[in-house]
Amino acid sequence: MAIKPSSSSCSSLFAISRTQNSSPKPLLFNFHGIPRNHQHSFFKSLKCIQSPRPGSLPSNPTSFSCSAVTLSPTQTSYLPPRKLSTLVAEFQSLLEPLDRVKRLLHYASLLPPLPASSRTDSNRVMGCTARVWLDAQMDSEGNIRFWADSDSEITKGFCACLVSVLDGAGPEEVLQLKTEDLAALNVGLPGGERSRVNTWHNVLISMQKRTRALVAQKEGKTPFDPFPSLVITAEGIQAKGTYAEAQARYLSPDKLKVKELVRVLKEKQIGVVAHFYMDPEVQGILTAAQKEWPHIHISDSLVMADSAVKMVKSGCKFITVLGVDFMSENVRAILDQAGFGEVGVYRMSNERIGCSLADAAATPDYMNYLESASNSLPSLHVVYINTSLETKAYSHELVPTITCTSSNVVPTILQAFAQVPDLNIWYGPDSYMGANIKELFQQMTLMSDEEIAEIHPKHNRDSIKSLLPRLHYYENGTCIVHHLFGHEVVERINEMYCDAFLTAHFEVPGEMFSLAMEAKRRGMGVVGSTQNILDFIKQRVQEALDRNVDDHLQFVLGTESGMVTSIVAAVHSLLDSSNSSSSTKINVEIVFPVSSDSMTKTSTSASPALKSVKAGDDVILPVVPGVASGEGCSIHGGCASCPYMKMNSLSSLLNVCHHLPDERNNLKAYETERFKSRTPQGKSIADVGCQPILHMRHFQAKKELSEELVYQVLGSHEVISVHEQITAMLNGLPPELQTKYPMVFKELPQFY
Repeated sequence: MAIKPSSSSCSSLFAISRTQNSSPKPLLFNFHGIPRNHQHSFFKSLKCIQSPRPGSLPSNPTSFSCSAVTLSPTQTSYLPPRKLSTLVAEFQSLLEPLDRVKRLLHYASLLPPLPASSRTDSNRVMGCTARVWLDAQMDSEGNIRFWADSDSEITKGFCACLVSVLDGAGPEEVLQLKTEDLAALNVGLPGGERSRVNTWHNVLISMQKRTRALVAQKEGKTPFDPFPSLVITAEGIQAKGTYAEAQARYLSPDKLKVKELVRVLKEKQIGVVAHFYMDPEVQGILTAAQKEWPHIHISDSLVMADSAVKMVKSGCKFITVLGVDFMSENVRAILDQAGFGEVGVYRMSNERIGCSLADAAATPDYMNYLESASNSLPSLHVVYINTSLETKAYSHELVPTITCTSSNVVPTILQAFAQVPDLNIWYGPDSYMGANIKELFQQMTLMSDEEIAEIHPKHNRDSIKSLLPRLHYYENGTCIVHHLFGHEVVERINEMYCDAFLTAHFEVPGEMFSLAMEAKRRGMGVVGSTQNILDFIKQRVQEALDRNVDDHLQFVLGTESGMVTSIVAAVHSLLDSSNSSSSTKINVEIVFPVSSDSMTKTSTSASPALKSVKAGDDVILPVVPGVASGEGCSIHGGCASCPYMKMNSLSSLLNVCHHLPDERNNLKAYETERFKSRTPQGKSIADVGCQPILHMRHFQAKKELSEELVYQVLGSHEVISVHEQITAMLNGLPPELQTKYPMVFKELPQFY
């Protein structure tokens, strides 16, 4: 039998071109020799169904039968699923992994190479271990044509299979295929299953992105404007868009300002702890000053107080805190507990530096939420670290409380459920994070017991299902930054950046969380803390450098844009270290999913210090402080730049430093005062508020809840203050306390 290209073809998985006596081989892509403008009609005339030749083995890749048919539009609409089903059945029929690899390599040999004009950076598929190029066009009948290539033969085989399934399909058929549909395509390469699955998925995502663009172009739709971004190379930084230009302006800091800051810090022995979300100008200066004064630390909120303790132990006489008020309160309390009460702690504003999330927990509504928890025994309150000491103290007297971060909240909750039978957990105050945690556990119920055990060894599908009704979260608290990442942002990311690396803080709304989790499953995303995001970007850049080929990496930054200073510094360090030994060119693009020309409308009830401005003839909008002209904020809510963090200016830092020591009491409004009020049980707020933090530190060190906390959850909830704990430890341990609180005293020395 001979099938000639001039009269017929195969629009299913395998097109055949052989004679009766030739060595039979399945050929995927006979159509590549045909001009593109003629290929669609070429595809319509023949359907091929793979079937074993009588007497042949399942592993024989050479036996096919073809039947010429006329396909109606209805029949055509079912072709991609039918092709995929045939492809899955074929690979599943090959029982030995080596046979599957051989089949894949054979298909790779049949995929013609792309011309050099198509092997461009704009056609690269991100997220694949090997280099992959993908080109797409829409033919005269509105169907999508695909061409692909790779410098890896196995990856080229993957591309061959996907192109064979979707080439010539209608746009809706391309877009309907889900990455989950490819789950059965396991080639079974030892040690490389995850990266190979990611290749299937990432090539498909790129196919769908190009399909949406072609459809929009045909329909004459105006494409979305790209988000602003920064492109980092070994040579420098390129800013795209006005918002990115504003972020980039201070990445090369003023040397005179750096010199002035270093001089005053050294002269007066001042330590600086700052949050990742600082203004770019401040972060740029601090990053440069670190090279000459080691007592500067930029981090997330968890380790700011610990860094302050280390600075004081190294000789610093004052600590300046660049963050919101609860961060400076934590620093003050931890220094006091560590015995450094004489060291002054200073904020960067004489006004309140609030936080929308911390404010949500400092309301009667949140206390009512915890009252419900106290009536549902046994109960544990898991409170986000980004809350005030007052909140932690008041909460702990109502319900046994442990703090958490966005990176340890999931293991904390899973361990608590495993350690305390029939436990109720009450998470707060971040509503988005609470909903995301619950959604994550819902997804875990669809995993196997083995997969769940990898996350936590004491859980399985049944235990995860049983804990869901006992997991509660507060529903009226959000971060003004992460509130930005809602439906409109997700829609634009899906349209323009679905093939990019996606980073998201655990506090983002559910749509963004789901999008990032899907990207994470195929190796293209991370969901977690600011440090998790930074580590993910560094890891992907290092992997690109290790491959030693030119590459362009694009990351969507799903958290506060102030992170970019630390990201740029880390990426530059990696690129610089590689630049001297390699000629490879790596471009790293950081995308800010933000509008650069709008304002933020917010509630004045949560933040009474907010001022109002007139916007138009009759509209009065309360505007949060710190962001000039509302840059980076959405009128529908949310800012990519935290307006409260931006109250920490360079001029304020220099002003505070120049006035230290404060002999004339000029900095009274800037100094972080100790809590003078007491808890309802008459305890020190600082002492009681530190206990949930100590419980978290015990969990981080031991991976289990302390006996002290478990006792409080199960038994009498009598709170013993940190001061009492230290006093007891120093003055000799009373027998009754030694019996009642063994783990607390055992762990305290390593923290103080």
